[in-house]
Amino acid sequence: MLGERTLVMGVLNVTPDSFSDGGKFLDAGRAIEQALAMERAGADLLDIGGESTRPGSAGTSAKEELARVLPVLQALRGRMKIPVSIDTQKPEVAEGALDAGAQIINDISGLKNDPRIAEAAARRRVPLILMHMRGEPRTMQVRGFARDVMKDVMGGLRNSVAAARNAGVEKSQIILDPGIGFGKSCAQNYELLQKLPQLAKLGYPLLVGTSRKGFLGATLARDDKPAPPEERIWGTASTVTASILNGAHIVRVHDVNEMVQVARVADCLLDPKQGPKNQIQRNLRSRCR
Repeated sequence: MLGERTLVMGVLNVTPDSFSDGGKFLDAGRAIEQALAMERAGADLLDIGGESTRPGSAGTSAKEELARVLPVLQALRGRMKIPVSIDTQKPEVAEGALDAGAQIINDISGLKNDPRIAEAAARRRVPLILMHMRGEPRTMQVRGFARDVMKDVMGGLRNSVAAARNAGVEKSQIILDPGIGFGKSCAQNYELLQKLPQLAKLGYPLLVGTSRKGFLGATLARDDKPAPPEERIWGTASTVTASILNGAHIVRVHDVNEMVQVARVADCLLDPKQGPKNQIQRNLRSRCR
């Protein structure tokens, strides 16, 4: 079942403007190479996105998003053994990606952008990741933050789950993400990581994505300048460990090779009997159902 060990989800941004690696894998050939490299490095899942959702981003049309992700998905079909997730807020992109071989839908809006995402997940019977985001990417870090972040996130995720269930999504298909960095202050991000066990009480597996995010850059700042994304790896490692020890089932990361090591050691802290020879490899379908 999901939770036997922590799953590591590799991030592949097929975009020109993502905060950490924008433009690096916009070329389909380079994106395909990176996807296969992440699988070799030990990723259990791959999350492909064709729209940047960094703070201040304005959005991408469904046509452009599909033009970015479909060549990559089609080329990877049959070449990868691990499940692939499509990171999108648009039902037409989700449908197109599933047709091209994706097996999971990851909606950062938690169905607020377009609830038809849930209909696609229900019809296709695929796992659906629902993330909490306060506001939208363009404004989420400039509008007011919630006074009580746990209340805000718990309430938002409950609403997302209700919308999914009303659309016919089975409980066993749903995974929740607190949305670290999406409409939260630096302190609120740390509070969410500390209080993950409270989110677990909602009764769904948890995915946590802290990789290279801005709150780490602020924490690691020097001379009043945030640490650049490529210098946030050890901060990421710390938060990945904290996430796992506090109940995360999946961690979403850019630096797969390093974070696979972090996850394996953190898992052994939770269960000292769990060593490399005892870790059972299964795909996400068997874990989520």
